[in-house]
Amino acid sequence: MKWLLILLMAVAGLGFAQPPGTRPRRPTPLKKAENPTKWPVESLLVEGNHLYTSEQVVALAGVRIGQLAGKEEFDAARDRLLGSGAFETVGYKFMPGPNRAGYVATFQVTEVEPVYPVRFEALGVASPEIETLLHAKDPLFSLKKLPATRVVLDRYVGWIHDYLAAKGHPEKLIARLNPVGTDQFEIVFRPARNYPSVAEVTFDGNTGVPQNVLRDAISGVAVGQPYTEERFRELLNTAVRPRYEARGYIQVKFGSVRTEPVKDVEGLKVFVTVEEGDSFHLGKVAIAGPTPLRPDALLKAAQFHTGEVADFDQIGQGLERIGKAVVRAGYLDAKVTPERVIDDANKTVDVAVHIDAGPRFTMGTLMIVGLDLNGEYEMKRIWSIKQGTPFNPDYPNEFLATVRAQALFDNLGETKSEVERNEREHTADVTLTFGGQASKKKGPSGQLPPN
Repeated sequence: MKWLLILLMAVAGLGFAQPPGTRPRRPTPLKKAENPTKWPVESLLVEGNHLYTSEQVVALAGVRIGQLAGKEEFDAARDRLLGSGAFETVGYKFMPGPNRAGYVATFQVTEVEPVYPVRFEALGVASPEIETLLHAKDPLFSLKKLPATRVVLDRYVGWIHDYLAAKGHPEKLIARLNPVGTDQFEIVFRPARNYPSVAEVTFDGNTGVPQNVLRDAISGVAVGQPYTEERFRELLNTAVRPRYEARGYIQVKFGSVRTEPVKDVEGLKVFVTVEEGDSFHLGKVAIAGPTPLRPDALLKAAQFHTGEVADFDQIGQGLERIGKAVVRAGYLDAKVTPERVIDDANKTVDVAVHIDAGPRFTMGTLMIVGLDLNGEYEMKRIWSIKQGTPFNPDYPNEFLATVRAQALFDNLGETKSEVERNEREHTADVTLTFGGQASKKKGPSGQLPPN
C-alpha cells in the first residue's frame, strides 16, 4: 500500500500529466463593453401615437433593434422626430430587457394635430408617382393625414419640385390649405401660377333642391378659390352632393361644367348642369360581419328611420352613434363604415354597417393630483371604472362634471383629466388634476352614476 500512496502523490505533483507551464482552465470572464454608456437595444416601443404606426415612428427615428445605443443615439433620434414637423414633443425612456442583456427603449410622442388629406393638382405627372416619391422620402407620409406645419409643407414642396425638375417640369410650386366642405380642409400641392378665381356659381336642372341651397353649399368652399374643373368637381361631390343625399337623391350626377368671365369683377362664373335622378327611401339596415356588441342594441342606439326618405345626414348621425357606443365599450380605435345596396326597381337603399372594432382597452391606473389623502381616497372610492375593466374614454370628463355638479368638495377649483394609452398592453391610465384647495365636504357622500 505504501508504494500506491507514493505513486498517487507523484501523479498529483505532475498535475495529472499536464504540459509544463499550463494551468487549469477557468471560465472566461465577460468582456466589459468598450463604452459602458451604450447597450444593445432589445426592443423599441412607441407611446402616445394615434395617427402614425409604431413602425413608422421607429423607422423615422433611425434606431435599430440589436444596435448599441445610448443617450447620444437617442438624442439624435429625438431630434429627427422633432425635425419631421409631425410631433409637438418627443421623449424616450429605457428599461432593462427581459434577458438583462440590453434594454427596452420607448419613444414617448405627442403628435401634431389636426392633420389633413392631401391632393396633387396640375403637376404634369400622375399622382401615384408623387405618392411613391413621398413614401420613399418620409416614412410618415400618408395621403389621408398630413400636418399643415410650415416645416412639413416646405420640405414636401422641395421634394416634389426637385422630382418634377428632373423630369423637365421646373415650375415653382406651392402648398395650400383649401376648404372642401363645412369645417373640412385639404392640403393641395400645385403650381404657383395664378388661376382665375370662382366668382359665382349657377345650377341648372335642379328641382328637388332649391337653387339657394345649392349656391350656399358651394359658395363657402369655391367662391374666391382658384378654378380648375377637376378641383371644382371634387367640391361639388364634397359640398353639394350631401345636400341631395339628405333628400334621398343618392344617384345625383353633375353633368356639364362650363365657365365664362364675369364682366364687373375679376373671376369666372361657373354653370353646372344637374341630373338629379329619383329620391330613394331607406330600406333595411343591418350590422354586417363581426361586432363586439349586440347588433340589436347598436341598431336601437342608431335610431334609423327605415321606410322614410333616405336622409344620409341622419344615417351618418346614426353611424356616429354606433361608433360612439363601440368606443365607450373600450374599443378606442373602432371604425364604422356603411355599404349601400341600391334597389332601383323599388327605389330603396339598404345599408350594411361594417364594424372594425380593433383592440379593447381596459382601465389601467388612476392617479389623483392636487388633493389631500382624504380627498384622494374619496375620489378613488367613487370612481366606478375598476382596473382591468373596459375603459370608456368619455368617463373621466363625465366624472369630473358630476363631482362638480353634486358639490362633493369645497373649493374644487379648475379640474382636468388626462388619458395615457399603453398601446402594447391595451390599457389606459388616467390622471385627474385638481387646481384648487379642494377638501371633501362633511356629511354623506354623493353617489356618482355607474360607467
